[in-house]
Amino acid sequence: MHIAEGYLPPVHAAAWGVASAPFVVHGVRALTREVRSNPESTLLLGAAGAFTFVLSALKLPSVTGSCSHPTGTGLGAILFRPPIMAVLGTITLLFQALLLAHGGLTTLGANVFSMAIVGPWAGFGAFVLLRRFGAPLMVAVFFGAFVADLSTYCVTSVQLALAFPDPGSGIPGALAKFGGIFAVTQIPLAVSEGLLTVLVMRLLTQSSKGDLIRLGVLAGRTSERREEATAR
Repeated sequence: MHIAEGYLPPVHAAAWGVASAPFVVHGVRALTREVRSNPESTLLLGAAGAFTFVLSALKLPSVTGSCSHPTGTGLGAILFRPPIMAVLGTITLLFQALLLAHGGLTTLGANVFSMAIVGPWAGFGAFVLLRRFGAPLMVAVFFGAFVADLSTYCVTSVQLALAFPDPGSGIPGALAKFGGIFAVTQIPLAVSEGLLTVLVMRLLTQSSKGDLIRLGVLAGRTSERREEATAR
């Protein structure tokens, strides 16, 4: 669920915008370096952004009138690292708010923080951890996408709980309520997104193997180039 236009109190909306801004600025710098250093990455960057846009635009009804959707950020985080996904995710969310009435401008910061920042970092972390422990590439890809999806909704639940505490049980009660509502549809969606991301990655290993080697995906995230780039 993208948090809808005007749904958050103004103070909360502004705070999430401030929290998201440094990550997006850092991502712009990382994206600029990537394009200048490897102009051949442009096509794959566009594909990663399009994957996120299409999946996160699929609104599926959930319980109590809410909705769930895949996020599509795990693939881009695995390919290009989370800072770049902060930019691609922000662009996605901005276009969806302006063109599809999905999300909103006042809640853009909150949606960016959950879907374009926390999701990619959590998914990337899961991917790296599994690869370092010797997991097969596709297993790591599946869990990277799975974790990126679920962590986004965990953060959204926290954001809503902070903004709308339960009158009786406060923030913990509201968090349990929002999290429980989303879990009904989001867990199956996260599994589906993980499987779809594996399928896309398999296709990329056949059609863009050279790019994946250059990006360090097929060689594993422990390569020196990837670690240095991630640190920047």
